[in-house]
Amino acid sequence: MFDLDKWQEIFAALRKNKMRTFLTAFGVFWGIFMLIIMLGSGRGLQNAVFENMKDFATNSIFVWSQPTSEPYAGFPRGRRFNFRNDDIAALRNNIPEIEIIAPRLQGGGGSASVDNVVRGLQSGAFTVNGDYPEWNLIDPVRMREGRFLNVIDVEQSRKVAVIGDMVKEALFEDDEDPVGEYIRINGIYFQVVGVFSPLNSNMSFGGDKAQSIFIPLSTLQRTYNYGDIVGWFAFTIKKNADAAVVDQKIKDLLKARHRVAPHDQQAITGFNLEREFKKISGLFTGIDILVWIVGIGTLLAGVIGISNIMLIVVKERTKEIGIQRALGATPLKIISQIITESVFLTTVAGYFGLVLAVFLLEVVNKALSANGSENMIFRNPGVDFNIAMAALAILIVSGALAGLMPAKRAVSIKPIDALRDE
Repeated sequence: MFDLDKWQEIFAALRKNKMRTFLTAFGVFWGIFMLIIMLGSGRGLQNAVFENMKDFATNSIFVWSQPTSEPYAGFPRGRRFNFRNDDIAALRNNIPEIEIIAPRLQGGGGSASVDNVVRGLQSGAFTVNGDYPEWNLIDPVRMREGRFLNVIDVEQSRKVAVIGDMVKEALFEDDEDPVGEYIRINGIYFQVVGVFSPLNSNMSFGGDKAQSIFIPLSTLQRTYNYGDIVGWFAFTIKKNADAAVVDQKIKDLLKARHRVAPHDQQAITGFNLEREFKKISGLFTGIDILVWIVGIGTLLAGVIGISNIMLIVVKERTKEIGIQRALGATPLKIISQIITESVFLTTVAGYFGLVLAVFLLEVVNKALSANGSENMIFRNPGVDFNIAMAALAILIVSGALAGLMPAKRAVSIKPIDALRDE
């Protein structure tokens, strides 16, 4: 039941110590305000990093060859070598932890500084990738028109091409439908079967995807006389496999097949995206822990201030408490009264700190959204509702604990001594 007299006593006690009450409340306000701001900022940074990786297969591994750094099996140091088509079957048959294999070869003009792709009077310099359909499962694109490469394209070495939207913009008019039309890549005609746009322009392997052309790997090898050369491999690994272990297995197998020294760390190198993803996730977990430590430390400083102000209140109300005890007030009632005052002060200050912090984060979020840039290092700052409520709950519990010591001090005073107090 709502006790009006009780709340009037609380407000009266706080009014007697206006300045001290304000400063103490501000300490609590500032503590939860900074906690929420830091949590929201950490989340904004995390969202921006993961946004750049959201469509990429984060369980992927990329491997390519470089000149050897050690002589081995009669071959000199500095030997160059290439992966081959038969490596695909060897990897698939000997490493069961591999889920997807996507070989790639760049050619047909590559990233030439001169125009390598022509249609009519229009031309441009674009990256040409020889791929398997599986590549789109690792580094996916959004199909705007037509389709992506398929298995039959590779098996039959079809002269088909899937072009990026910037390639379309350079070679075709705005109202033209590229699908079914032909483009010439280094003198060879290819039929356009699809137009794509990157899902994410912030992260890609092999150049700017919007300015890329995908053709079947087998077609690129035969048409431009690459034989059975593979430029590099992309893999995804199965769910419960260890990325570091699988990465090493892949490199060991390829070293053995191409007569590379087992301890040569330069000849076959790559990029383990799953390992990097785990590092980034661990980094943000560490940031969250640090934020909670700093934030709770700040909150505790405010809570200690609450405890101090309540001790002063108890001291100033010693005679009043003695009268209440003499009139029959139980120790439990005195304790609940002091703790209620402490919780009230803590909750009000914490609530306003929480509201202001959430409001500020929302303002920043709206400003970032209005900016509309895709290359942001800070995105959607905010805190989960449950975390915000957990922070407020911690604050309330802390307020109750802060009032416990002053409450015990209040009930420890004998009524006769309290009545004598001046």
